[in-house]
Amino acid sequence: MEHLELFFKSIFVDNMVFAYFLGMCSYLAVSKKVSTAVGLGAAVIFVLTITVPLNWLLDQYLLQEGALSWLGEEYASYDLSFLSFIMFIATIATMVQLVEIVVEKFSPSLYNSLGIFLPLIAVNCAILGGSLFMQSREIETLGLALNYGFSSGIGWFLAILAIAAIREKIRYSAVPPALRGLGITFIITGLMAIGFMSFGGMLTGGDEPAAKPEETSALIEKEKEEKQVESKAEVSLVDNLNKN
Repeated sequence: MEHLELFFKSIFVDNMVFAYFLGMCSYLAVSKKVSTAVGLGAAVIFVLTITVPLNWLLDQYLLQEGALSWLGEEYASYDLSFLSFIMFIATIATMVQLVEIVVEKFSPSLYNSLGIFLPLIAVNCAILGGSLFMQSREIETLGLALNYGFSSGIGWFLAILAIAAIREKIRYSAVPPALRGLGITFIITGLMAIGFMSFGGMLTGGDEPAAKPEETSALIEKEKEEKQVESKAEVSLVDNLNKN
């Protein structure tokens, strides 16, 4: 259940684009065609799925205070957390280089269409944000870290796929000249972000224990008394206004 909740929450509630507006450079630049959006989205999913668990291992066994205790008691007091950014970015850059080599080898057309934005995944703030969120939220297990990286990538993939499909459609629409291009894209992104905010309460049901029957009846009686007091106050207010 914990894995399922994290999966859906990372896609819909904590979406990298619509909740935090991370990775907007690639999101806006490579979303003119669905084909290129799918290619870049798949690359982002792969990089997030690999780098988040790898950075979790680095954080747990190297960077946190006391993480080096497995080397001996004399290393238990060491705190290498100040190296988090450097180590995380190094891991991300390595995986992005691997993705770039694979895409260039097996899909030259996609490699050419993505252009400079494929190597720029290394500095995509959504990729680094996945590892930093994993660290700040103190994800407990490697499996949850893998789940979080994969689901966060799917969320970013859905976002760029949705905006690419919409931009292909509105290309033939009568968009006002002042809003063509990035203007209407920002507006649509904002509207989709508002729509995704509606998912905020989708996983909150059942968190609170059900109220007992006697507690329910007491709440009902209390609400009736409050309504009676309010109605009396309204009547007296109306009478005073009529007198005046």
